[in-house]
Amino acid sequence: MEYRRLGKTGLQVSEIGFGGEWLERHEESESIALMKYAHSKGINIIDCWMPDPKSRDIIGQAIAEDRAGWCVQGHIGSTYQNGQYTRTRDVEQCRIAFEDLLSRLKTDYIDLGMIHYVDLESDWDAVSQSGPYMDYVMELKKQGKIRHIGLSTHNPEIAIKAAESGLVEMILFSVNPAFDLMPPTDNIENYFADTYADGLNGVDPVRIRMYKICEQQHVGITCMKPFAGGRLFDAKRSPFGVALTPVQCIHYALTKPGVASVLCGYDTTEQVDAAVAYETAPDSEKDYATVLAGAPQHTFAGGECTYCGHCKPCPVDIDIAMVNKLYDLAVMQPEVPASLKEHYLSLEHHAGECVGCRGCESRCPFGVKVAGRMSRTAELFGE
Repeated sequence: MEYRRLGKTGLQVSEIGFGGEWLERHEESESIALMKYAHSKGINIIDCWMPDPKSRDIIGQAIAEDRAGWCVQGHIGSTYQNGQYTRTRDVEQCRIAFEDLLSRLKTDYIDLGMIHYVDLESDWDAVSQSGPYMDYVMELKKQGKIRHIGLSTHNPEIAIKAAESGLVEMILFSVNPAFDLMPPTDNIENYFADTYADGLNGVDPVRIRMYKICEQQHVGITCMKPFAGGRLFDAKRSPFGVALTPVQCIHYALTKPGVASVLCGYDTTEQVDAAVAYETAPDSEKDYATVLAGAPQHTFAGGECTYCGHCKPCPVDIDIAMVNKLYDLAVMQPEVPASLKEHYLSLEHHAGECVGCRGCESRCPFGVKVAGRMSRTAELFGE
């Protein structure tokens, strides 16, 4: 298992994570065993947005033997009222739910205290300012009951506001190629429409900007819904008209700037194995780019680099995907930040070494003009 730094938190989290939403479907003993099995495969991060007692009890028992070995995302504002999930900013209800979370997880702290489910701009305006809800979040941070502050959203415009606010250290965001087609929306149901509007091709510009801003601001991203509810596995249900594999979906998410971990939902150990297989999969099995570029519907082929690595190998060993990523981050700003330039110069090979063979361009399924970007990158970074 490979581990990545989760933005400003400094936490090292497994590339493949655990989305806990399905735990309550099974007998407690089965779900506890499933979590322990995932942990034995190197998975060390779990999202617990669920407020129901059963899910929380399962997680508490599963992590009890190695609490420090797990990174838990716990949500502030996800409550259990009258036997059902209720999202709220009512501080008393939030307090009851959070203390219940600590009790059932048998812990005195949550690694990532999540400002829960902010998709509306009016909700962001309310939670991002001093008031009863945010004061409570800050109180938990001061008391050490949460180690870091995060936020969950499905709306890229909210994610941008959060990343630029300095308030949060990481974001839980829905990342998959189907959702990435869509322009910003505050209605999650739009992402699950049976059909998408004509003319949607490639990653929406606002989402491109969101990923880059998160990377620029060192706000780490953990990914929910990497398989779009399973529809990406079915050519008939996928907006692209072709099926992707779990490994391809995971690779798609992990190539996005800022992303640290992909939180998959599991019912069985076989599903855990299918996700963890990413770690040993050859590039040919990870290749989502060729599939999306040749899709019969909503094709990805607009000349935008997705950092997929399909351009490899370079005859002079330039890490083209990383160079492109650093270039894209640099041109977002009036001047190249010193830290970004330092990162670029630390690369073993630089854009100025490009020999202009254009072999990478022949392999790029998205039509990126790599040689020209290498020339502009060398000039930008002062080679």
